[in-house]
Amino acid sequence: MTRRPPRLLAVLAAALVAVPAAPTGAMAAPSPTAPALTWAVQPADERGPDGRRWMEHTLDAGQVVTERLAVRNFSDRPAEFSLKAADGYLTDKGRFNMLPSSQKSVDGGTWIRVQEKVTVAAKGTAVVPFTITVPRDARPGDHPAGIAATVTATGGTVAVESRVGFRVMMRVSGTVTASLAVDGLTTTYRRSWNPFSAGSILVRYTVTNDGSVAATGTAEVTTSELFGAAEHGARAEVARTLPGGGREVEVRVAGVWALGPLATTVDLTPAALESAEVRPTSATVTVWTLPWPQLLLAALLAAVALTARTAVRRRRRRLAELLARARDEGRAEAHATTSGPAGG
Repeated sequence: MTRRPPRLLAVLAAALVAVPAAPTGAMAAPSPTAPALTWAVQPADERGPDGRRWMEHTLDAGQVVTERLAVRNFSDRPAEFSLKAADGYLTDKGRFNMLPSSQKSVDGGTWIRVQEKVTVAAKGTAVVPFTITVPRDARPGDHPAGIAATVTATGGTVAVESRVGFRVMMRVSGTVTASLAVDGLTTTYRRSWNPFSAGSILVRYTVTNDGSVAATGTAEVTTSELFGAAEHGARAEVARTLPGGGREVEVRVAGVWALGPLATTVDLTPAALESAEVRPTSATVTVWTLPWPQLLLAALLAAVALTARTAVRRRRRRLAELLARARDEGRAEAHATTSGPAGG
């Protein structure tokens, strides 16, 4: 297996989202009355920041690595920072973040050991070593984490933790699997009330990364009608998902008529990764529909035809009655003429 993680890991967000959110390398003052406190945290070597924006390591189970970080204080006063590591994850918008201090880490965040606090002089930089220790029973694959320098400001009864840091992407060597599962598949038929226009199927599902490496994927969504006689399709791209994470996906399949059972199938294939076993998956759900606009149109046409037929019958019957009356009147006049007194 390659000793360097694939580039897919390098396109994740460059820094952790602060709480409250703030740009990496700059942080609002902890107190409205205190001088502004801004800082940055970067990967480093013995001399200081080394140009990396994040760290990537491919490690063996049981391996120990020593790394360094640099805390840069841009403020006009010295400041003390707490140093913390935690598991990493992707937000709903695809940005990388690390678990808050109130949530316990259970994976890569627990592999990082760093001193608890560091004091940095005004306009100064402190280089701090830390170690990454991979458990001997670690599962091959990706174990994202983050490390940050934090400041906690207390205002009244509310404590606000602000943090700036970077991600530490760790991959344990071994056989890895790229696998994405489809969960919670639902479909909703959206009909067009124009009887001459087809409707669409709104497909919703959750993509869950049940593999061991970060993965993207492509979903082929197919809706069949008339018991498979006709098919309509659409494609949905699945954004990068970390192991254990999930993404909500919504796709619309157009040109579908409501003609009984509509079976929708999602065939999801992860993107091929070097040295990874790729596992495609599939899920199907069926919804029953009725062509109400077409049925209403048919009912309307039937009503119009019935009305027209009734009107024609009435006109024919009226015409027949008028003809019969005319014949009767003609016979009566002829009878009166032949039975009258003879002329002299």
